[in-house]
Amino acid sequence: WFERNSKGLQIFCKSWLPKSDYQMKGIVYFCHGYGDTCTFFFEGIARAIAGSGYGVYAVDHPGFGLSEGLHGYISSFDDLVDNVIERFNIIKERPEAKGLPRFLLGQSMGGAVSIKAHLKQPTAWDGVVLIAPMCKIKDDMKPSPACATVLTLLSNVLPKAKLVPEKDLSELMFRDPIKKKMAVYNVISYSGRMRLKTAVELLNATQAIESQVDKVSSPLLVLHGAEDKVTDPLISKFLYEKASCKDKTLKLYPEGYHCILEGEPDERILTVLKDIVSWLDSHSPLVK
Repeated sequence: WFERNSKGLQIFCKSWLPKSDYQMKGIVYFCHGYGDTCTFFFEGIARAIAGSGYGVYAVDHPGFGLSEGLHGYISSFDDLVDNVIERFNIIKERPEAKGLPRFLLGQSMGGAVSIKAHLKQPTAWDGVVLIAPMCKIKDDMKPSPACATVLTLLSNVLPKAKLVPEKDLSELMFRDPIKKKMAVYNVISYSGRMRLKTAVELLNATQAIESQVDKVSSPLLVLHGAEDKVTDPLISKFLYEKASCKDKTLKLYPEGYHCILEGEPDERILTVLKDIVSWLDSHSPLVK
């Protein structure tokens, strides 16, 4: 369904719920990544989590998937975060969700959105699950201060221009060749060059998160493919070590690429799903 947000944009929302006669164990709120949507690959993941007894809700970020906005354009990263908070606060009041344990699930850029949402609402979630989160840029990947200044200046003049070069990320995201072939059929995902303003906003968001990771206080599960070349698994280790919460778990998957929930062989995907559901079960007071 579509809901109009406070900025006037139509936002695409979707839910996956257990069978009506099942007592739900909690609600999982999903934040998708930059080159993804809350449908297509996530459809199977959401159905599996719902089959384990959790309601799943997700939205396409403004400018992504089926939501309104210029495709692939982020004018303000905080607007993405505020949209997630706004939509999920409304969903929390739905009859089937009200009063149930609440968990954020964020992948890649969606991991950054989830962290910032948690930092804005520190007590709103019963747990946060992050998959290959975008929360710090490797030192050798950071643009120099001079380059960052030029990029910022250009983004002020041509914010929507697709001028940021990038590699074919499908080679780095999907280890399973069959899944990699399937990715081209996700036609509503953004696959063009990154827009200038988007690049600046992502850079600024990671820098802001890096300076505040010690304030991450929610129970935390961080999952990462050990061979991820898109977001460095060492960054997840950095997050795990710096987060102030005592209840935190880091899982690295040998040989895993960036998309450990979509682009791996089936047996690995099932292992990751099992790890997520097991952690949710251990943090839901409704699981006996």
